[in-house]
Amino acid sequence: MQATSEIKAVPTQNDKRTIFGWAMYDWAVSAFSTTVVTVFLGPYLTALAKTASDANGLLYAVGIPIKYDSLFAYCTSISVLLQAFFLPLLSAIADYSKRRKQFLLFFTLTGSIATMMLIALDEGRHWFGATAYIIANLSFGAAMVFYNAFLPDIATRDQHDRVSSFGWGLGYLGGGLLLLLNLIFFTVHEALGLSTGDAVRICLASAGVWWLGFSMFTFAKVRSRYAVQSLKQGETFLGVGFKELAQTFRDIKRLPETLKYLVAYLLYNDGVQTILVVATIFGSEELKMESASLIQVILMVQLVAFIGSTLFGKIAEWLGAKPAVVSCLVVWCAVTIYAWCVLSSALEFWGMAAVVALVMGGTQALSRSLFSVMIPEGKEAAFFSFYELSERGTSWVGPFLFGLINQLFGGLRYGILSLIVLFVSGLLVLLFVDVEKAKAQANSQ
Repeated sequence: MQATSEIKAVPTQNDKRTIFGWAMYDWAVSAFSTTVVTVFLGPYLTALAKTASDANGLLYAVGIPIKYDSLFAYCTSISVLLQAFFLPLLSAIADYSKRRKQFLLFFTLTGSIATMMLIALDEGRHWFGATAYIIANLSFGAAMVFYNAFLPDIATRDQHDRVSSFGWGLGYLGGGLLLLLNLIFFTVHEALGLSTGDAVRICLASAGVWWLGFSMFTFAKVRSRYAVQSLKQGETFLGVGFKELAQTFRDIKRLPETLKYLVAYLLYNDGVQTILVVATIFGSEELKMESASLIQVILMVQLVAFIGSTLFGKIAEWLGAKPAVVSCLVVWCAVTIYAWCVLSSALEFWGMAAVVALVMGGTQALSRSLFSVMIPEGKEAAFFSFYELSERGTSWVGPFLFGLINQLFGGLRYGILSLIVLFVSGLLVLLFVDVEKAKAQANSQ
């Protein structure tokens, strides 16, 4: 089969309808992040694991002892380690073949169906729940690679901060709306004749339905700037993938400032994502907060994060994206210390969560847009695959560090404190990133 020529389609950059369609994917997929990862699955899976554990609070996977309240964190780590094996290769194939949209659809279907399957999670099925979560979280991270890679297609570089902030903001609202509906449902589940477990399982499955349903807006509006490219005679996608991946590694070596930024992001975002993943476990186990109260906190977080995303988008216009992210990281360090040595009540947890939400919106939105101006045109999916390896709820160093320190020292507070290493090291590396030089290096490729 002869190669189809690579022809650019009619540009759709800065088109309002296209940008809205793209941002609707954040609205759709954020339901998984809030309802499944942040609120319901962690405490529920932990409770099921606790029931199945031995007198020492341990479970055994192929003979390996796992403390019951570390299971969820370890599952998160495993899903990202799997991404590390598969995503760079798949992204290289997507960049070569210009099939980003098809890859996005595949992982959307896989992730949303795995999420819907959590409707069957019940006592004695903790390993089933762990497996379904690993598949769903793996697919979530993979889908975000191809979603993020569309940002340079739909907006010019001077609009990346604004468009990225809009996408994150819409995501917070979408995830928050489903969480509100689930909160109402969870509050009245007894009146409906449902057990707490039944209510949790329905809420978990609803995230999969929401993810799949609203993503259809994205698939209807967003298209690639390039025509699909077929294989040349004698080529295979696997061979092309390894060839393109090798070229991506060569490209990264020629972009030292981009590589430096990527290292900084991998460090500090691991800390951010770990706090989001384990916050509800900390609240339920350390502060003895009820599930309904934790859901209310997370709902507040979505609203404040929307405000933070919008606010820091404006701050980036005044000061630049890098100084705005640096200021966020200073606050993250302070929050980590506060959680370790001060936090002792539900009211304090509410206050800390509001501060976290404010800087979370700025950190996530501006980190994506800042990275998007440092990568070569046509290599977006490949570069965003490395970026996504530590994106929302899919980092592995932080959850593993938290789970290990918790298991060794016997306290969730020590697990939280250990994350300051990631924030401080990421901040130090980021301070030495020359953004303008990174843009020039990317444009020269």
